Amino acid sequence: MCQNHIETFTEAPRAHLAIHLPAWINEVVDWQQPLYSDDEKMTLAIELARQNVLRGTGGPFASIIVHRQSGLILSVGVNQVVAQNNSTLHGEVMAIMLGEQRLQQFSLDSQSDEYELFTSCEPCAMCMGAILWSGVKRLVCAATGDDARAIGFDEGPVFEQSYDYLRHAGIDVIRNQQQPAGKAVLELYLQEGGKLYNGKAGS
Repeated sequence: MCQNHIETFTEAPRAHLAIHLPAWINEVVDWQQPLYSDDEKMTLAIELARQNVLRGTGGPFASIIVHRQSGLILSVGVNQVVAQNNSTLHGEVMAIMLGEQRLQQFSLDSQSDEYELFTSCEPCAMCMGAILWSGVKRLVCAATGDDARAIGFDEGPVFEQSYDYLRHAGIDVIRNQQQPAGKAVLELYLQEGGKLYNGKAGS
């Protein structure tokens, strides 16, 4: 640990934490345009991941949360682990936190409204838990966990039983929706020299 970091421990920690999406998000997302098909929704999630790589603002992962009845976008999230120095800021977690903040409620579960989460890659172990507790009713994934591992990411203890657990909890799970396009974003990140983090400072 460097001396700089040690010195900061003598000060009281900040009592406020702010997270934010990159400034370009509103150039890509049309918040007024309903998305009706799974292809439309996943196309946007993958494009957000691709733009995050091309613009150098984060990792090759993105998610969107859509109001199932209207097709309107509630929130989006792009990976911000490196950009905002926070190991928890995966695309799914960003979308969940910002969606709940927008609704001013701690869960997206509702008797009258249903929300679905589209993600450019299957969730890691942390995001599986976040999705379970988020209250979304549907999870749709593009690239696979194996695709992420193939470029060096460690997705943690995620098993087929993990998806079964989500289904038993009432979450509809669809996988391999536009998988080749999601995988291509991961490979682009590797080609662009993107940082592989996984919680290891030197990785």
